[in-house]
Amino acid sequence: MTAPDPAADAAAPAPAIVLGIETSFDETAAAVNSGPTDDLSSVVSSQVDLHARYGGVVPEIASRAHVELLTPVVAQAVVEAGLSNHDVEAVAATAGPGLIGALLVGVSAAKSLALVWDVPFVAVNHLEAHLYSSFLEEPDLDLPVVVLLVSGGHTLLVLMEEFGRYRLIGQTLDDAAGEAFDKVARFMDLGYPGGPIIDRLAMDGDPQAVAFPRPMRDQGYDFSFSGLKTAVVNHVRNNPGLDAADVAASFQEAVVDVLIHKARKAAETHRAKGLCLAGGVAANSSLRERMLDVCTAAGISGFLPSRAMCTDNAAMVAAAGWQRLQLDGPSPLDAGADPNLALPFLAGAEPAV
Repeated sequence: MTAPDPAADAAAPAPAIVLGIETSFDETAAAVNSGPTDDLSSVVSSQVDLHARYGGVVPEIASRAHVELLTPVVAQAVVEAGLSNHDVEAVAATAGPGLIGALLVGVSAAKSLALVWDVPFVAVNHLEAHLYSSFLEEPDLDLPVVVLLVSGGHTLLVLMEEFGRYRLIGQTLDDAAGEAFDKVARFMDLGYPGGPIIDRLAMDGDPQAVAFPRPMRDQGYDFSFSGLKTAVVNHVRNNPGLDAADVAASFQEAVVDVLIHKARKAAETHRAKGLCLAGGVAANSSLRERMLDVCTAAGISGFLPSRAMCTDNAAMVAAAGWQRLQLDGPSPLDAGADPNLALPFLAGAEPAV
């Protein structure tokens, strides 16, 4: 019997065709990537209409919808990639953070497919996946970059030193920016989801109509949006005749001002080579416009993912899964889902100034 050749094993090509599965919240998604940056297909089935009548995502409804939708979504992603099941070399799925029931649907399906196809399974951090969304469309981005990750559940400033190495610069101390958008929209009876509705309404309003506060704008890198949300609620109650478009535009301007000010400061202080947006709120029109303006003024390279890459999708999950497979190898099949999963930050980030 011939002894294994370690050199031959080291030279073996890494898996390239990765199926990604995303079910962390209210989007059922699957995608196939060839390597870390080449997405061959990306299929997203939205549940917005299912939850709109309730004014927010209902976890039980989301989980049941994922069960019904995931199999056809995966099949469509493989077909659109021009491949067969036998071509898939690894299966990655979001393991957290998110709704526990929704996460378990995707993780269980991914493990089953990995077992049936005899390929590696990779558990992916949803936040880490968002960090890779820019690289899917701009693979030559130079590191380090500062990423402003803004979503319904998170608001983070992350220094991405290299793939797999992240330092936390700042985070929200209470409401995430997207959460504040949804709560303000719900109070104003605008509908769900709040972020896109306020974005559209704000286009017809005056962003200077109401001088809403800019919480913690000049205090380090952390964020706080709970007080801003309360300020909007109190102002509308005390001034019932205000134009809704002016309120939306003024509120949005306050959020964007704080986000952009801190992001620019972080990129300059940490000598980043670029500044990137990520997360669902990164689809906001005002945030995207201001981001490009401030990067141009500061001489910083800026990158905005397409709106399809801002919202939850599986292409970013497949990309993150490919990278994690190279860094850590396959995940064990007894790995569970964690609704509170945090990014693996390095210690010792530079102090805020």
